[in-house]
Amino acid sequence: MAKFNLSTLTASVQNKTGNSAAEATIPRLSHYQKAKQAWQRQRSTRSAIRSGIFMAMGILSAGFGLRGFLIPNGFLDGGAMGISLLINNRTGFSLSALIILINIPFILLGWQQISKGFSIKSIIAISLLALVVAIVPYPKVTDDKLLIAVFGGFFLGAGIGLTIRGGAVIDGTEILAVFLSRKRSLSVGDFIMIFNVIIFSAAAYLLSVHVALYAILTYLSAAKTVDFILEGIEEFTGVTIITPHTAEVAELIKEKMGRGLTIYSGKRGYGKRGETAHATDIIFTVVTRLEISRLTAEVEKIDPNAFIVMQSIKDTRGGMVKKRPLKEH
Repeated sequence: MAKFNLSTLTASVQNKTGNSAAEATIPRLSHYQKAKQAWQRQRSTRSAIRSGIFMAMGILSAGFGLRGFLIPNGFLDGGAMGISLLINNRTGFSLSALIILINIPFILLGWQQISKGFSIKSIIAISLLALVVAIVPYPKVTDDKLLIAVFGGFFLGAGIGLTIRGGAVIDGTEILAVFLSRKRSLSVGDFIMIFNVIIFSAAAYLLSVHVALYAILTYLSAAKTVDFILEGIEEFTGVTIITPHTAEVAELIKEKMGRGLTIYSGKRGYGKRGETAHATDIIFTVVTRLEISRLTAEVEKIDPNAFIVMQSIKDTRGGMVKKRPLKEH
């Protein structure tokens, strides 16, 4: 028979007691917290997949614009891509290597000024674009210079815009522009314009004026395509409405137009009817440009003297703007 060991029993009891106490101090997640964490993981996974799809589409589109239109015909673009194409045109140095080398300073700047995650995704996107340009056998589409400038810029701009939608860049010029705009009074657009004027002037001097002019056309086509992809066909408009008939207008926006709105309180002001001392409710809603005329017409039916202010909005997130379809009259 084994001897009874009091010290061993005591240590075992203390160990179990300690474990129980430690477990008791660990907070247990509620069903709501577990569901929230699961939802957050699912949301992160969907977001990563979505970003990956956008980046892949953007890289393939930009590669098609470069290999199918611009490179075979010696055309240029603006930005870091324009510098890469210009050096490649003059020296014959590998365009794939130039795409990476020219963008490295911009990516390092983005690492400091924006975020590490953004920079890592951009490095991956730029490297993949360089690989696609080097190995994917895109066909040469046309020899018509006008078509090359327009559609080469279109596919390259689509690639840039889709990649930005995916949370990265394949042309680092805008990173530099954002950084410089914080240091000076000029806007991001001003810096990009100055940067490209320098590139096009160098192209006119080193190559020819015709090449520079076609490069400007390519750049404009690419820039408009980027704007279209980032902002979409639905240009949103924020509408502020001040009227004594707040309840009726709010009902109109909610029920007839199927849009969300916010009502906030305002105080005295001055208008057509002179100075007002009483408080008033102010309605704010966001609609697409296709709905503006209908909204103003319906509001005027309720109150012809309603004060309506409109301002352009680049994009919206959440709410009811994109989720609910337009309703018929």
